[in-house]
Amino acid sequence: MLDSGSSPPREPMLARLGRFVIRRRWPVLAASLVIFAVALLSAAGALSALSLSRFEAPGSESLVAAEVLEREFGTGGPNMALLVTAKSGDVDDPAVVAAGLALTRELAARPEVAEAGSYWSRGASPALKSADGAQALVLARVPGDATQTRGILGELSPQFTKDDSHIAVGVGGREEVFRQVGAQAGQDFVRAEMLIFPMVFVLLVLVFRGFAAALLTLGTGVFAMVSTVAALRLTATVTEVSTFALNITLAMGLGLGVDYCLFIINRFREGLRAGVSPHQAIVVSMQTAGRTVLFSGLTVAISLLGLLLFPFPFLRSFAYAGFFVVLFSIVGVLFTLPAALAVVGGRIGAGVRGRSPRGGQGFWHRTAITVMRRPATFGGAVVAVLLLLGSPILGLRFGLPDDRVLPPEASSRQVSEEIRANFGIEESDAVHLIAADVGAPDALRGQVDSYATALSRVEGVAQVDTMLGRYADGEFRPADPVEHDRFTSDTGTWLSVVPETAVMEADPLGFVQDVRDVPPPFAVQVGGYPAELSDFRQAMLERLPLVLSVIFGITFVILFLMTGSLVLPLKATLLNLLSLTMMFGALVWIFQQGNLSGILGFTATGTLETSIPILMFCIAYGLSMDYEVFMMSRIKEEYDRTGDNETAVAVAIERSAPLITAAAAILAVSFATYASSGVIFLKMLGVGLALAVLVDATLIRAVLVPAFMRLAGAANWWAPAPLKRIHTRFGISESGPAPVG
Repeated sequence: MLDSGSSPPREPMLARLGRFVIRRRWPVLAASLVIFAVALLSAAGALSALSLSRFEAPGSESLVAAEVLEREFGTGGPNMALLVTAKSGDVDDPAVVAAGLALTRELAARPEVAEAGSYWSRGASPALKSADGAQALVLARVPGDATQTRGILGELSPQFTKDDSHIAVGVGGREEVFRQVGAQAGQDFVRAEMLIFPMVFVLLVLVFRGFAAALLTLGTGVFAMVSTVAALRLTATVTEVSTFALNITLAMGLGLGVDYCLFIINRFREGLRAGVSPHQAIVVSMQTAGRTVLFSGLTVAISLLGLLLFPFPFLRSFAYAGFFVVLFSIVGVLFTLPAALAVVGGRIGAGVRGRSPRGGQGFWHRTAITVMRRPATFGGAVVAVLLLLGSPILGLRFGLPDDRVLPPEASSRQVSEEIRANFGIEESDAVHLIAADVGAPDALRGQVDSYATALSRVEGVAQVDTMLGRYADGEFRPADPVEHDRFTSDTGTWLSVVPETAVMEADPLGFVQDVRDVPPPFAVQVGGYPAELSDFRQAMLERLPLVLSVIFGITFVILFLMTGSLVLPLKATLLNLLSLTMMFGALVWIFQQGNLSGILGFTATGTLETSIPILMFCIAYGLSMDYEVFMMSRIKEEYDRTGDNETAVAVAIERSAPLITAAAAILAVSFATYASSGVIFLKMLGVGLALAVLVDATLIRAVLVPAFMRLAGAANWWAPAPLKRIHTRFGISESGPAPVG
């Protein structure tokens, strides 16, 4: 007699999704191909739709000051520089003076250029003449956002790179430098594509020992990458998206797509070894590994979406890229991959059916058992090694990016290096003090005099240019007129504080603060390029605690829901931070201190730019948690089945460590291709993230995880009773009733 009051338990959602995809495999594959084709067409024009970015903090004092300076005084900081070298004599020779003035007028006459001035048109300012008198500068301002300005410079730069009988002219300036950075990054993106795909395919063939699985996995990664690029192009229609997001899209899109396929296909093969049909093996894979992929992707997405909390389009662009990479990787793995397995799964599983796993005889099983016999010894040794490798982080110094992010052969870097070597003063890096709406200029003469005198005494100040004239070393310096009228409006004035090259090399942010510390006689707003970079870093550091709290908090909750423990999420956080300490130590040792600079081909400046390490932290932390989720889900599954902590750890590591290591190797190869980039930012991303992924997949997962699990024992699974009840109801696990049918 049937019990009408009871019904069989409902099959898990992902198992039902697996059955649906199997039944509709041909429509799913057709839809995937259509989506891919549309995405490929859209992605083809993505580069032109994305934007170039500046190191700016929206709403900061320095940006407001720049707006006021342009609106009220019709001027602003120069962003283009022409380095003029006299062919004979010096820059005061009549022929060179005539050529220099003609060049200045020619540049100023261009409609794209808002203003231009030079050594010859600005009263022979010492800031615009080299120490030996053989070179002088023409400074210009090209208005617009980064994309507009650098697009214009792409046309102006070759036109004003000249060499005639009297002078040679090279083009530099901060916008020209970063225009060339963007162009170089685009070239590196294309080269990386050509390197990554064949290398990843070879690795996949070795891992799967077959071509069919390798092609299917690579195809899923390409689907995620191309779809992400298309989505970024669409996003660019409503908000600013940086072109640099493309570089991380290539590495992460291919890497995550491949990672997730590895885990699904491995589960599929496990099912075949257990003797089930290919279709049933797909359902089991979806219910188990598919669920872990879903929540693993969530941890990666959360780590990168944390970048949205920064008010900078540059970093937010990576958040968009990270979200879409995860989204399309999951779509490919949960829809396209099972549909393809339903069609060709027999070929992928050929030779697998009927074979049983080695059951404790493998290398990873023996490694886990060995570590757990002496957990304190092995764990302590690895911790000591990681702390030693991370110790250079104690010397971490943040600084400002300059032309040395480019390779030595870049023309703008060559111009900048000549300016740095031959000019003792940095006119283009002046700090601007804007006093708008404070009164008629004639009424401010006494206040301007006392303020400029005090400013000129600040260490590192070469000169202060004002409406009254020039000040240096606490004294007014009579000189030729320096276009004093450009420092006044009907209701205000502004001052230009020009630094020495030495202080901009040693402590540019400290210099900005020293200028700000001088008490002004009237209300001022501080601007200029050094102030913009100072405000950018300050805004980033102020927002950093919130970003870290959100990332740590949400990933902690996800791991609790997966394990039912408060101890294991804490362990995961600490171990991930330990591996990241090693990554940052490597960044300092290599890119700040200059070790391996000859091999990697870069020039160290003694500092690191602030935003790139923060970006790397979010990426590396997300990927570390990605592997943590995969490993802990297998440990939890085995612990639920056996109730034995050590057995669960050893079996789970035996089954997951080979895949995690293979996935990490492929992801590391994807990142490492950027070590050959001509842009130091991309070199840092490539080298640092490759090291972080490899260390996490080996020393952390193979040694520290089993050592910690053995030392903690039963405490691994501890949580207060109320939280246990929450986990029972909402927890995430690969275990559960086996699908039937």
